[in-house]
Amino acid sequence: MDTVRWIISTAPEIFLLIAVAIGTILGRVRIRGFSIGTTACTLIVAVLIGQLGSFTFPSVLRVMLFSLFVFTIGYKSGPEFFASLSIRTLAQVAMALVLGGTGLIVVLAFAFTMGLDPGTASGLAAGALTQSSVIGTASGALAQLGLPKAFLEQQEANIAAGYAVTYVLGYILTLIYVPFIAPKLMGVNLKEEAKKLEIELSGGEPPKTENLHYRKFQARAYRVSAAAGRTVKAIEDEIGSRTVIERIVRQGADIEPHLDTVLEAGDDIVIAGRTAVIVAARPVIGTEIDADEILKAMPGNVVDVLVDNRKLHGRSVQDVADRVGSNARGVFLRTLTRMGREVPLSPDTRIYVGDVMTLVGTSRNIERAAAQVGQILRAGDRTDIAFLAAGIAAGLLAGLISFKVGGIALTLGGGGGALIAGLVCGWLRSRRPTMGAMPPAAQQTLSDLGLGGFIAAIGLGNGHAAWIAIQAHGLLLVGMGLVVTLVPLMVATLFAYHVLRMNPVVTCGALAGAMTVDAAVTGACEVAESQTPVLGVAVPYAVGNVVLTVLGPIIVAATFSG
Repeated sequence: MDTVRWIISTAPEIFLLIAVAIGTILGRVRIRGFSIGTTACTLIVAVLIGQLGSFTFPSVLRVMLFSLFVFTIGYKSGPEFFASLSIRTLAQVAMALVLGGTGLIVVLAFAFTMGLDPGTASGLAAGALTQSSVIGTASGALAQLGLPKAFLEQQEANIAAGYAVTYVLGYILTLIYVPFIAPKLMGVNLKEEAKKLEIELSGGEPPKTENLHYRKFQARAYRVSAAAGRTVKAIEDEIGSRTVIERIVRQGADIEPHLDTVLEAGDDIVIAGRTAVIVAARPVIGTEIDADEILKAMPGNVVDVLVDNRKLHGRSVQDVADRVGSNARGVFLRTLTRMGREVPLSPDTRIYVGDVMTLVGTSRNIERAAAQVGQILRAGDRTDIAFLAAGIAAGLLAGLISFKVGGIALTLGGGGGALIAGLVCGWLRSRRPTMGAMPPAAQQTLSDLGLGGFIAAIGLGNGHAAWIAIQAHGLLLVGMGLVVTLVPLMVATLFAYHVLRMNPVVTCGALAGAMTVDAAVTGACEVAESQTPVLGVAVPYAVGNVVLTVLGPIIVAATFSG
């Protein structure tokens, strides 16, 4: 035991990394498809390890770890958040605001009636509303109040205790509520409503596989005979299904395939499109030929493109195709991914900033179309460290600004400032793709390491006091946590369905997004036997990340009595 105490006093960072490692492993364990999550597991492991001795970490370490996490969250959500300030997505924004506002009201009601201190109230909000970042913003706000060290440490321990007790409960309740309770509250059958939505998206016809999913893109070569004397446009229109003549070879020389180019007998042409359509094009054009050299010169490609054109936000696939116009010629949408989940495709499917389009076509055509939609995601991009460091520094500086509300100094703190900076930097990156690169893998690494390290430092540094607080107030926190989770969800559900008139399937996805619980979306999709709940996730997720995160300083300001 003396050796352990020596390590704790000499190199406490070893135990911080051990807590992150064990918490991450436990958080990945699934029992019947359910997992607690790495954040809660890391905190629980850290609190338990914290019983071994007194851990002390420099405040700058915790600030940097949390800043990395919250800046990354803002960076990812920035394009979606600013694009959500649009009339086309106003209903989803309003629902997310109602949920966050109701959560704040319920937490403050408990704080005033039960005499909760700022730490306990903030921990309750962080756990029951399943938003871990509240821990950091509340801690930052408390740190700027000039409190005695012992009192500040007790408040941080209360935050950890409140979060540890209520997070798992809030997470489980959200998983159950979204797919099962919300539909009953709206008086609908989620599976039936999903079928209706699919029919609506497919233009009134029963959804078929070919209507909602991509059919393989191919390019084939033909020698012109029947099509001689006709223009490229006339042939493409007759074949239909957005088939494109990509190349014309006439007497060994390439002819640019403009829409008004007239085909001649003996031309070798390459047409690209959906397999079934171009195979049936023989009577319109002529004989299919074996022309490997012609086809090799037409490099096909599959490219992921991040949608960041705000003018396309909330518009249907058909509207997007019309707006891109001739630049979409020869390019096919293979899949649409939102928050890592595939979205059902139809002409009426809505596109949001932050979605990822998988485009298929020739390299030249994809480059042309992608420029109108967003930015191509390239695996070789490196993180722009200068942009990242400058952005976080600006956020931390903004976090020092405070305003007097009564006798209390209201401030975003370093965490809130870093979040705002991340939002702005993410938006700037979407407007100017040449600056501020941060590939998705780097974003995930910074987010996981930043939050995991920060949570572990909180748990280790306040482990003993947090354990005492859990033993003293555990049952009370459980009861309050149940109310803080369910009441905002119920209010938001009724508001979305009866006031905003949102589709109930989209509402379920929006509830999961506003609570930032990804697994609840999966549950809704499984119950609906459809991917349509994903349609409501993106905008509420971006708004929820911001609204819930800034609750920390607000709760501290409202409950601190001096």
